[in-house]
Amino acid sequence: MTSKPIDLLLIQPGGRTTIYQALASTLTAVEPPVWAGLMATYVRRRGHAVSLLDANAEDLAPEEVALRVEDIKPRLVAVVSYGHQPSASTQTMPAASAICRAIKERTPNQYVALVGGHVAALPERSLNEEAVDFILHDEGLVSLESLVSALAAGDTGALSRVPGLGWREHLMPRMTTAAPLVTNLDEEVPGMAWDLIDVAKYRAHNWHAFGHPSRQPYVSLYTTLGCPYKCSFCCIQAPFKGGEAVAGMKETTNSYRFWSPTRIVDDLTMLVEKHGVTHVKIADEMFVLNKRHVVGICDVIAERQLGLNIWAYARVDTVKPDMLEALKRGGVNWLALGIEAADERVQTDVGKRLAANSIRTIVQQIRDAGINVIGNYIFGLPEDDRSTMQATLDLAMELNCEFANFYTAMAYPGSALYRQALANGWELPASWTGYSQHAPETQPLPTKYLSAAEVLTFRDDAFIQYYRNAAYLSMVERKFGVETRNEVQAMTGHRLERRLLGSMRVPA
Repeated sequence: MTSKPIDLLLIQPGGRTTIYQALASTLTAVEPPVWAGLMATYVRRRGHAVSLLDANAEDLAPEEVALRVEDIKPRLVAVVSYGHQPSASTQTMPAASAICRAIKERTPNQYVALVGGHVAALPERSLNEEAVDFILHDEGLVSLESLVSALAAGDTGALSRVPGLGWREHLMPRMTTAAPLVTNLDEEVPGMAWDLIDVAKYRAHNWHAFGHPSRQPYVSLYTTLGCPYKCSFCCIQAPFKGGEAVAGMKETTNSYRFWSPTRIVDDLTMLVEKHGVTHVKIADEMFVLNKRHVVGICDVIAERQLGLNIWAYARVDTVKPDMLEALKRGGVNWLALGIEAADERVQTDVGKRLAANSIRTIVQQIRDAGINVIGNYIFGLPEDDRSTMQATLDLAMELNCEFANFYTAMAYPGSALYRQALANGWELPASWTGYSQHAPETQPLPTKYLSAAEVLTFRDDAFIQYYRNAAYLSMVERKFGVETRNEVQAMTGHRLERRLLGSMRVPA
């Protein structure tokens, strides 16, 4: 019996070691290809045969991916440059580029498309620079299915009717208007195509499983798409702006779409019962926002007694005390808070303003509810100087959250900060890898007062100071056990190359 030819092969690029260096083998998560999985669901529900290759989870080199493509012979390959968070899209581009080149070198006539947040932010540049036939410059769901349909019909003349498409015609770039956003998520894209991946391959972050015997199996999924806020350093809306414009939305308005609580928990129930999943990341940029949505999901999880260990993102000013009990009851054991900076002048400049006392109060309320806190901090925002960065570190040390992420400010393509950097002539990374926080080429923005090297040095030293602090280590041992304390101490021994600093550093 002959298997049906594949209309669409979705590829999740890899490059974990390039992005995270030595951390990739031990500390970092191996994330499911959520956006590729959503695209697979949308396209195959419209009658197309779809397959998915996760080069990241399988740790495949570009040449190995090209061999797989040659064997499968799909009508269209779509390399998906969405990352596990909005800012991670750009850092996947070196791997995505290498895969596209390898496919074209091996099978020159194979149609290849590139889609994702980075591509939506820089469509013309992506079309000009990458070894692809097509780019999709919106969220990709409607556009990808329309492109597959046109190619299946053998009608390349219909390309001008494919929304959200970029291609070359007589060597000249052409772009069509973006597709409308998919609005009825439950009906049109009811979750990702879990059957196309091996759930056992995915692994939680080390901290997510503090106190647990294993970090697997693990999954991540969206319950919403988009974010109503407008932080200047964030690029989450880049894939959605075209569809918003088509819908007649104002440029200043951000879309925010929901799956229903029952639809989300049905997926989680299947993952628990079929795959034994315990650890779950809710990938929404802003999960703790709409009380009805959040409590609805948590209540159904609790009713079904799924026993999950969940982490999710939240803003300090969206966490309300009357939501915390429901969150904990639903298995939310970790909330990641975007604290960013302690100084109000620095915050205001990037579209946030959170008083330090409010931060302290909310962090304590979360912990009192039995939920652990991940504090997310950014060094090197445009108004930062040494004193303001030190204030941020002092606040982090005082809060002593169960985990902390120390980032440097990056002007990610698609963000207002990127546009500001271009307008002001600020130095940007020479390669897409330089936008990764842990890569050897990492190059943060300079501030008005500090060089990029000074910012990166401060960040790396802050990491060591926080995780070797006696108060932090004592708290971790008390809450999670001596083995976790030992794991944290070992974490600070991972050596990363920082070419900007001309030496090997010891952050993670």
